[in-house]
Amino acid sequence: MLRCPDCSAELDVDEDEVEEGEILTCPECESELEVSQTHPVALNPISEDVEEEDEEDDLEENKKDADEDEEDEDDDDEEDEEE
Repeated sequence: MLRCPDCSAELDVDEDEVEEGEILTCPECESELEVSQTHPVALNPISEDVEEEDEEDDLEENKKDADEDEEDEDDDDEEDEEE
C-alpha cells in the first residue's frame, strides 16, 4: 500500500501497475504526486510553487526580451540619425 508523502493517507493504488512519471492525486489532501521510481515505488509531491516560479521566470525572460528589443530599436534610430 502506498502512502501520501504529504499527509500519510493510504492511496488505493496497485504498486505493480504504476509507471515512472505517472501522476497520482491523494484523495485526502488532493496533492499531486509523481511516481519517481518503481520497485520500490517512490512518490514525490508536485509543488505548485515550482510551477509558479516557472511562470515568474517566463515573465522575467519575456520582459528582458522586450527590453532588449527596445534597446535594438533605439540603436537603429541612432544609426538612422547619423546617416
